[in-house]
Amino acid sequence: MAGKRRAEPTLQQRALVPVLVFLGTVVAVISSLGAPLVPTIATVDHISLSDAQWSLTITLLVGALATPVMGRLGDGPHRRRVILGAAAVVLVGSVLAALPLGFGFLVAGRGLQGAGLGLVPLAIATARDALPAERSRSAVAMLSITTVAGVGLGYPLTGLITQSLGMHAGFWFGAIISALALLSAVLVVPHAHGRQQQPLDGLGAILLGAGLAGLLLSLSEGDAWGWTSARTLGLAVVALLLLALWTVHELRTAHPLIDLRTLRNPVVLTADVSGLIAGVAMYMLISMVTRFVQTPSSAGYGFGASVVVSGLVLLPFSAASVLSSKLAPLLARRTSTMMVLPIGCAISLLSMLMFLLARGSLWELFVLMAVAGLGVGCTFAVMPGLIVNAVPAHETGSAISFNQVLRTVGYSTGSVLSAVVLEAHTPTGHLLPDSGGYQVSAWLGVAVWAVTAVVTIVLPRRGAPARTVVTVDEELLMDESIADAETAEDSVTAMPAQADR
Repeated sequence: MAGKRRAEPTLQQRALVPVLVFLGTVVAVISSLGAPLVPTIATVDHISLSDAQWSLTITLLVGALATPVMGRLGDGPHRRRVILGAAAVVLVGSVLAALPLGFGFLVAGRGLQGAGLGLVPLAIATARDALPAERSRSAVAMLSITTVAGVGLGYPLTGLITQSLGMHAGFWFGAIISALALLSAVLVVPHAHGRQQQPLDGLGAILLGAGLAGLLLSLSEGDAWGWTSARTLGLAVVALLLLALWTVHELRTAHPLIDLRTLRNPVVLTADVSGLIAGVAMYMLISMVTRFVQTPSSAGYGFGASVVVSGLVLLPFSAASVLSSKLAPLLARRTSTMMVLPIGCAISLLSMLMFLLARGSLWELFVLMAVAGLGVGCTFAVMPGLIVNAVPAHETGSAISFNQVLRTVGYSTGSVLSAVVLEAHTPTGHLLPDSGGYQVSAWLGVAVWAVTAVVTIVLPRRGAPARTVVTVDEELLMDESIADAETAEDSVTAMPAQADR
């Protein structure tokens, strides 16, 4: 075995990782396009900031619905078709959002762009199947980080284009990079051979979609309808009942949309729950900072900065999240693999405290966003690797898709929650919230990160210690003695011992 000479990879194989990373980066950039443009959209279309916030929320909501469906379809033989089809839908949505047809068409286009969020789990599954073990590990890590790093990269570019050429030009930029991503995928993404197609759980998709949509709608409109009104409470109760029915259905059906049984694995459960809660806190901070920076100083706070400057404030977030790929393995060596999650949460919590105490100048916001990127990068970078090494190979796409769904639900909730809190602190007849709204929102973010840190410490102790790995460092992976899980691409990866028998 050791003496066998490996065949040189083809040009298509060498280009696969760069194309998958580019695809993931494009998805992250496009999904976050709405955040820095929310104030501009509100001004151009003469709507409230809370309504304009839907230009971001709708993308995340559609992504939460599309991701599990794409993940299940992508676990079969049609993965390439699913990837190309989703990329084409993103391109159509980008063009629709770019056309000056009014806010309704903008929201519709942003919704179609949300299909792109399901591409990252499929890219990770493709890397695992198509690449040798030593290359797939680093590719999975890189793809994990692009979903965070792409947010900070897209903001300044979008802001510069918008300030120079107008709001719709920013969306045309999204259309151009979407077209390039689609073309690259057509040329490079391989077919998934030897995989059996499973029936799609249509009922599960409907229940999950209706439940998530109802929950987010009740949250976003609660302030306008009244938090104790029959409409708000009724919609929230119906949404929770639908999600409960979905859970029961998924556990009973032979071919579930998402195999919830994997949550019996404490490592998978920890990654999924922490991904959901951390997503809330992450987007709360991003939404707050982009709005705070653009608020005119006449409001008693803010800097009246342009969209470009608000994008540049988030650039350290992107850079630090990339840097976290070097920090995470170092932390794992000094502590343990699972401790990287709570450490990342603690760093992110520190960034929220910094926003509470030190936001009087732009340089302070640059620093706190760098701290936030470091924390979020450490937290999110290890999640897909933990899942990949805890589920069978044929469930990779579905399992990572579910983690992405939970993250996306967290992003949506954080985006809406931030808007709701600030709207509640906006005096009647005014367009801008008072400074106390940011204080309340930041304290809420601190609480969310604290809960996430506790979850990452408590949940893994439910079962026997899991043999897990950090996927961001090949040397560390070898040190964690997982060679037996790498003997064949199609073998079932090592599963942790189950505590509940």
